[in-house]
Amino acid sequence: MTATTETTELARPEPIVPTLPGRTPLRLWWSDTLVFAGRNIEHIRQIPEKLLDVTLQPLMFVLLFAYVFGGAIAISGGNYREFIIGGILIQSLAFGLTGPATAISTDLTEGVIDRFRSLPATRTAYLSGHYVAELAGMALSVVVLLGAGLIVGWGLHNDALHVTGAFLLLFLFCSAMIWIGTYIGLVVRTPDAVMGVGFVVVFPLTFLSNAFVPIDSMPNVLQWVAAWNPVSVVVAAVREMFGNPASTVGKHTWPLDHPIPAAFMYCALLLLVFVPASLRRYRTRTSD
Repeated sequence: MTATTETTELARPEPIVPTLPGRTPLRLWWSDTLVFAGRNIEHIRQIPEKLLDVTLQPLMFVLLFAYVFGGAIAISGGNYREFIIGGILIQSLAFGLTGPATAISTDLTEGVIDRFRSLPATRTAYLSGHYVAELAGMALSVVVLLGAGLIVGWGLHNDALHVTGAFLLLFLFCSAMIWIGTYIGLVVRTPDAVMGVGFVVVFPLTFLSNAFVPIDSMPNVLQWVAAWNPVSVVVAAVREMFGNPASTVGKHTWPLDHPIPAAFMYCALLLLVFVPASLRRYRTRTSD
């Protein structure tokens, strides 16, 4: 019996491991990234309510500001409905950082990432997959918001080059917000803390800016705060490239006097800071 068993074991063929030509590390990383992105998108199919913050919320803000506050605020050189779209757009994208922060913090708390580490996947693909999925959600938010803007009277009044530049800036700003949210999700101890951190950071930055009212209508001290606020710069750049009315500058600062290059510089700086910081923090949180 023993001899027969040994003969059978020796005769059993070895498992064949398929070799895939051209599977470079970069292609493997991208393939794993798409798998993790698909996981996040699948969550949306199962729980459609997750899309409320990128669909219903922007629409609600556009209608609220256009029809409730639109008749009370005067804008020189244009109407308030065209003025407000740039501000709501940047505000909605800024609050979008809470999405990746909450999702990543939840995965860390529930031990999901520990299970993912046992899979034969590129380690950083988890973060890049979150980035791709969140970027798709923010792109949907932009489409919904601009569509609502067209309904209330917003329009494009600039050439194709400037409009393309505006969408490129929105892409960079979305990317920066996602990576800031990723870093927050890796730092906080519980998912419940994400909303508090996001509210404390985003709420003052968006309302102490030119997003909703002209800067020159604010008290003197707040004018200086708003003039140096990165949100004011990005909003001013988007409005200028879309050809929408811009707010009167209360305090002349280099970023607001040159909003387009300053906005790109701000976004690039945020990416240079938070992408490496997120990768380092991820390695720390998932190390043995």
